[in-house]
Amino acid sequence: MPDRGDKDVDMNEKSVSFSEGQTQNVPYIHKIGVPPKPNLVKEFKTTVKETFFPDDPLRSFKDQPKSRKIVLGLQAIFPILEWGRSYNFNKFRGDLISGLTIASLCIPQDIGYSKLAYLKPQYGLYSSFVPPLVYAFMGSSRDIAIGPVAVVSLLLGTLVSNEFDPDTQPDEYLRLIFTATFFAGITQATLGVLRLGFLIDFLSHAAVVGFMGGAAITIALQQLKGFLGISTKHFTKDTDVISVMKSVFKNAHHGWNWQTIVIGASFLAFLLVAKYIGKKNKKLFWVPAIAPLISVILSTFFVYITHADDEGVAIVGKIDKRINPPSIDKIYFSGENLVKGIRIGIEAGMIALTEAVAIGRTFASMKDYKVDGNKEMVALGTMNVVGSITSCYVATGSFSRSAVNYMAGCQTAVSNIVMSIVVLLTVKFLTPLFKYTPNAILSSIIISAVIGLIDIDAAILIWKVDKFDFVACMGAFLGVVFKSVETGLLIAVVISFAKILLQVTRPRTAILGKIPMSGVYRNIEQYPEASKIPGVLIVRVDSAVYFSNSNYIKERILRWLTEEEEEDDDLKATKIHFLIVELSPVTDIDTSGIHAFEELYRSLRKRDVQLVLANPGQQVLDKLYASGFPDLIGENKIFLTVADAVHTCSPKLNHEV
Repeated sequence: MPDRGDKDVDMNEKSVSFSEGQTQNVPYIHKIGVPPKPNLVKEFKTTVKETFFPDDPLRSFKDQPKSRKIVLGLQAIFPILEWGRSYNFNKFRGDLISGLTIASLCIPQDIGYSKLAYLKPQYGLYSSFVPPLVYAFMGSSRDIAIGPVAVVSLLLGTLVSNEFDPDTQPDEYLRLIFTATFFAGITQATLGVLRLGFLIDFLSHAAVVGFMGGAAITIALQQLKGFLGISTKHFTKDTDVISVMKSVFKNAHHGWNWQTIVIGASFLAFLLVAKYIGKKNKKLFWVPAIAPLISVILSTFFVYITHADDEGVAIVGKIDKRINPPSIDKIYFSGENLVKGIRIGIEAGMIALTEAVAIGRTFASMKDYKVDGNKEMVALGTMNVVGSITSCYVATGSFSRSAVNYMAGCQTAVSNIVMSIVVLLTVKFLTPLFKYTPNAILSSIIISAVIGLIDIDAAILIWKVDKFDFVACMGAFLGVVFKSVETGLLIAVVISFAKILLQVTRPRTAILGKIPMSGVYRNIEQYPEASKIPGVLIVRVDSAVYFSNSNYIKERILRWLTEEEEEDDDLKATKIHFLIVELSPVTDIDTSGIHAFEELYRSLRKRDVQLVLANPGQQVLDKLYASGFPDLIGENKIFLTVADAVHTCSPKLNHEV
């Protein structure tokens, strides 16, 4: 032990005196490393760096001339300037094929998703033109395909329709959509600029699985209106399953249209078969990708030649041929609608961000390249801000489109540019062809698309691994299905935070025992063969010790001690003289934690038990020495390992070695 006062002992000696008056030979005891006096400024810089800049984004700027730093700065903002230098025809060929493929998928989907958001069809197409272009220049993912998605469309439509009726207040409704999109982008970009991307990790994977599954069912139920031919004015605006099913059966005798049902069911079967073929044979990935466009072409042609629209089959109607008109004058920048737009924008922006970053990371890991989460947030935020002033609503990464993009052999984000150009040409020249497209086919396309969001295998795995995670999953799922998308999202967030709080305030502790024929000490529940040391209780704390859990940890350790003493009395075993606290899992401690250890020391002293600490980390040791805690318990009571502590404290160890 280091020379810190009269309480120190020379740990280099080969014999140690014990409280019971016995002297025994023990192995060499390693000295605990005494921390130097901490440098406050250096410590603060390190903390800030590891919190906000763990990837060291400025590393490439070191020792570079000013001109090179400018180039690197531009490349950091616009990654296309970096990979564009090595772009060639072979890469373009892959991007061209994948861009055309995802365009054939996105065009019918966009028209359908715009209806989920209670918008006219052209707004879905607008949102697959401008945002993908912006992302292609600023995004770091090579595989993600940008555009409207079902979940965000439903969420946005639900939240905004709670404020304005899209049928009776179309202008106010559209303005709030653009306002929410603007602030969704501001939220996303701000998180990226301030390096706060870790905040989206607070929404647990289990909660996202449940939320997405519930949203998928809600979206599918909403499509029954178009699938069955029920008039919008006769269909409920609520999204919960009970209200929707009541509305469906209430209109069974007069609202259903059999021609619409035949069209919808036939093409839904076709789409599901196409999806099955693509799933079974990866080389035929293009089959489910092209199936929606084929469905639109065939169903539109059928309605046109049979005049089915005269028989009550609802059709898309005329689509505006204008290219993204400016909409900055429609955004609310003052008044109570500004507050509504900010609130809705934050909710929609966070969900869109979570989905996009998850998709980007998934495909990046498959191709073994790195996606910068903070750059992604800036790119997604910028594209939505630009989109909001060019008549777009919230766009993000689409999993179905990104999967097709990946399978089609995309090489870079140029595939998004190709898709944007195809959408532009469609808006300008081909929109009249969609006039007779039946709404039922759009419902079929959306139903077939959202089925993939219901991840039963993931839910089963969550159940097997973590029951609390499963509660979060089902809570979010049931909240969306039986109440609303907003309620499900709230439940997902609340349960995710509840789990974090539970883990922080009620950390795990364990009693350790010695593994036979070794110097290793492990949890006796995990290793039943591990034996307790007579006269010594070894407890491990498995978390940082903060104000939120310090009192619980103290009480739990004392409870362990009481239980062990009662057990020893029953067995007439050796009385416990030492309580060793294994601190290796304790990454940090605050003043409340130190105060709790001081109270623990006093409580143990009254029971004639000595407190011993083993293997505290540097951060913990710094704070213990700063508080004077080693002077309280004695510096010779702090050890490098549990084995060292046991060798020193247990007079009976030699009989076991």
